[in-house]
Amino acid sequence: MGGNSGEREISLLSGNGVLTALKNQGFNAEKFDPAEQNLNQLKNFDIAFIALHGRHGEDGCIQGTLELLGIPYTGPNVMTSAIGMDKYRTKLIWKAAGLATPDSLTFGKNDTFDEQTYQQIIGKLSLPVFVKPATEGSSIGINKANNLEQLKIAIEIAFQHDDLIIVEQAILGGGEFSIGILGDLALPIIKIVPKNDFYDYDAKYNRDDTEYLCPAPDFSPEQVAKISAEAVQAFKALGGTGWGRIDFLCDNNKKHYFLEINTSPGMTSHSLVPMEAGKIGISYEELVIKILELAEQNKK
Repeated sequence: MGGNSGEREISLLSGNGVLTALKNQGFNAEKFDPAEQNLNQLKNFDIAFIALHGRHGEDGCIQGTLELLGIPYTGPNVMTSAIGMDKYRTKLIWKAAGLATPDSLTFGKNDTFDEQTYQQIIGKLSLPVFVKPATEGSSIGINKANNLEQLKIAIEIAFQHDDLIIVEQAILGGGEFSIGILGDLALPIIKIVPKNDFYDYDAKYNRDDTEYLCPAPDFSPEQVAKISAEAVQAFKALGGTGWGRIDFLCDNNKKHYFLEINTSPGMTSHSLVPMEAGKIGISYEELVIKILELAEQNKK
């Protein structure tokens, strides 16, 4: 838990939740913070529950370290974690797999931004758009742009967090959703109803007025089955194993568009996967054990 990414504080909340759950069930569990402890000390552990979020924790770095040390760990492997942290390359794979994802344009720090560039963006994607760093999580650095001036500011902010950014078509009208994956099982879909303009960092972690509707009331049983099957497909297309979370948006016609994968989802009091698991009778403590069991299976 912890680490040195922009999501450190959230990771500490997740990690402490998991640690308490393990200790309550009699496990000999200890916290490990890569930002404060030498990675060589990991050699003393039998298995690692990864509650790190963001860079160095969710992008394949810690996964590679654990593999070199021969320690089984929760969540997807190095490759899936690395690709999943990169929204641009995730979208490329999903498109190749025939899965719907919002149209987007990708830019690097050395690209020139002049009026022609901005008009190209607006011409292809229309307004509003979302501008986001390609490799950050927890909605860090993401902004919605409703006009040209906001677009310029949003691009500037995104580049403060990453050298690669995505300008993405805004899918509006049908809501924001998430679906957890536990092994081969898709958990109940959750609908997120933020009081902010969209589900940003503040709505995720600081506000208590964000509504979570689970199971989401928007879909017929047939739609739930289709979305669930495609979410598992999206997870597997990236090589996903263990557990994860897929976020998606819907338009006015309830057509769904996959946004991104989370390969080390949150385990805080506001987190989505524990809420979804609870709806099918899996308590927080049981969820922690199931995730650990999947790690052991993957090792074999």
